[in-house]
Order: sequence, then C-alpha cells, then structure tokens
Amino acid sequence: MGRWPVVAWQKEASSQARAKAYTIHSKLIALAAQKWADTHTNMALAHAIEDARKASVPNDTIERAIRRWAWLDKDAKIVEEIFYEWYAPGGIGIIVQALTDNKNRTAPSMRHIFSAYGGNLWETWSVSNFLFEFKWIIRIDSNGIDELKFEENILETHAEDYSKNDQTFEIITDKTMLSVVKKELETLWYILLQSWLEYKAKNYIEVTDFDKGLKIYKMLEELSDNEDVASVWNNADMAEPFLQELTSFVESHRFRT
Repeated sequence: MGRWPVVAWQKEASSQARAKAYTIHSKLIALAAQKWADTHTNMALAHAIEDARKASVPNDTIERAIRRWAWLDKDAKIVEEIFYEWYAPGGIGIIVQALTDNKNRTAPSMRHIFSAYGGNLWETWSVSNFLFEFKWIIRIDSNGIDELKFEENILETHAEDYSKNDQTFEIITDKTMLSVVKKELETLWYILLQSWLEYKAKNYIEVTDFDKGLKIYKMLEELSDNEDVASVWNNADMAEPFLQELTSFVESHRFRT
C-alpha cells in the first residue's frame, strides 16, 4: 500500500521546495535560538543547525537565522510552533506543525484549508494522543550496508525500530533517546544524514473512495505548499494505483499560465 509522504518538503528536489526547506530550517533554528544562542548548552539549537547543514542550507543563511533570532537583529520577531489537528474525510487524522511569526496570518490560512476540503478541526492532542505516537526519526545512508548486519547492530542500540527507503535507513527512537542513539550509530560508523521529530501513526486507514481521496490529496498538497507549514502527518493508506489515479487527475485539471 502507498502511504502519503508525511514531510513532503524534505523529499522534493525542486527549487521551490528547496527554498521552502531553507525557510523552514531557518525557522527551526529561530525557534531554538530564542531560548539560548549557545550551541554548547542549547542542544535543540545544535541539532537544528546540524540538520540545516545536512540539508545543504547555506552557512550565511544559518548565521543570519542565529543572529536574527537570538535577538542580535533589530528586525527579529518571535517564532512560534503551533500544532493543528483535525479529521479529514473518511476519519483520516491529520496533524500539522506550523512555524510562524504571525499567528493572524497562519490561523486563518489553516482554517481555510481545513474547511475547503471537509476537514473538522479538533482540540490539540485530541487526534495525536489517539492515533499517533511522537518519535524521533534518524535517517542514515544505506549505501554499502548489509541489511542483516545492520539489523543486528540496531538491536544492540536503544533504537526501537527501523525502515528502509530507497538509499537510506530511517531509525525510530523514543523522543528522550535521540542523543544516545545518535552516539551509538556514530560509534558504529554509520553516516547520519538528518533527524527530526515525527508523529508515527499507530494504525493506517485505507482510502479507496475517489472523492474522499481527492479531498485528502488536495488538502495535503495545499498544506505542503504553505510557507508556514513545517511538517504534515497523517494516517491515510492509499494503494499505489489509486494514488497514481489521483495524481493524474489533479495534474490534468491543474491551471497553467
């Protein structure tokens, strides 16, 4: 079964997606730097900078983000992390992590997307506590790695599970164990590419109805394009042929200038 990508901006290669990725990484640095600008004592900031560099964010962009959001820049604004949770058609749970310096811009935008595609907004934790678990994901390069040996090694660490995706492994660990597992992986000489917090669905709901699938598809697409949206998590399970059908339909009806 094909599951919709949960963090679309991390996976796209287009210049537009890269620009958004740079913006989101800058906001993640901002969020951490507001608390304390010293990377030796602020591990959240150190992780944010490390992930930005591994995502090829230019050094000058990182430095500007640190200066601005550590209140060394007169134009600094407070960046807030806001989670929106709601149910899409078919009972699909969706969680959005937004990073914004203007809630009056972001909140109406989220409400518009929700209502346009039949979503019902719920209180924070009402979806996440019931349908998801909060985990750290660590992505490593799988090139040249024997999977059986890798699985043996992972069992000796504090990681909970892993999955293989194309040229990478994604290791799942408890939200309190990131630093420990990272050190264990580095000791084993694995190349760490990226790490992020993610809501992992406890169970997936199969979607086969075309109209419901189309609403979910368009909703997730608009959320992925929104400048304030850092991550989108959902528990929709779509078979690959069905997902391709939706994609073809959307592309054939997309307005082009």
